[in-house]
Amino acid sequence: MSIVFEKPHALTDVPFHYCPGCTHGIVHRLVAEAIDELGIEGNTVGIAPVGCSVFAYNYFNCDMVEAPHGRAPAVATGVKRANPDLTVFTYQGDGDLAAIGTAETVHVGARGENITIIFINNAIYGMTGGQMAPTSLLGQVTTTSPYGRQKEIQGNPIRVCELMATLDGTAYAERVTVDCVKNVRNAKRAIKKAFEIQQKKLGLSIVEVVSTCPTNWGLSPEKAMEWLRENMLEHYPLGVYKDVTAEEAK
Repeated sequence: MSIVFEKPHALTDVPFHYCPGCTHGIVHRLVAEAIDELGIEGNTVGIAPVGCSVFAYNYFNCDMVEAPHGRAPAVATGVKRANPDLTVFTYQGDGDLAAIGTAETVHVGARGENITIIFINNAIYGMTGGQMAPTSLLGQVTTTSPYGRQKEIQGNPIRVCELMATLDGTAYAERVTVDCVKNVRNAKRAIKKAFEIQQKKLGLSIVEVVSTCPTNWGLSPEKAMEWLRENMLEHYPLGVYKDVTAEEAK
């Protein structure tokens, strides 16, 4: 009997610690599937951040490095420059990447570092208790915006993909989500392409995954998916924001 479905080899057998309904587990699997299909497990280094995915080093069979809060792109830069033939990726949440790590994120794009960023955008600080993140929506209630995020006080949410696409060193920027089978498959395609862009030494590649946080949103997993579709995708439209390979093909 032929095997039609199995756990990716690039994933370990360690159970995830994530909350029920969290989409980190889905994205972990997609990253692992891309690593398997490209045959790069033994030549890949992942950078784990501070945040909900702080224990990502437990879940991937490739080599992993733990980075200080927000500094994953800087650590990835060092690893890649010291070992240019490695495939290097960071796996970061919105608090890690777009708040304390904003400078590191922007400057790897400005420099065109040959690394891949997997960016999980669930519009809230997950691990530390549900505080407002740079990506929290206007009107969104969090522990630090109990009356809803207000533009006059906390400013507007940051659209990371659009921002990174403006930088000359960014080769590929795409926003995806994993709320249904079609979008899961598209997210996997984007992650795999990001790794391929890196292998071609074209510059920074970033895939933003619009995600849920049922625990801190105070919703069931099902209702969280509905909230994502009804609220987040309007402010964070899915799509390719930059692809130098497509531009070269014209």
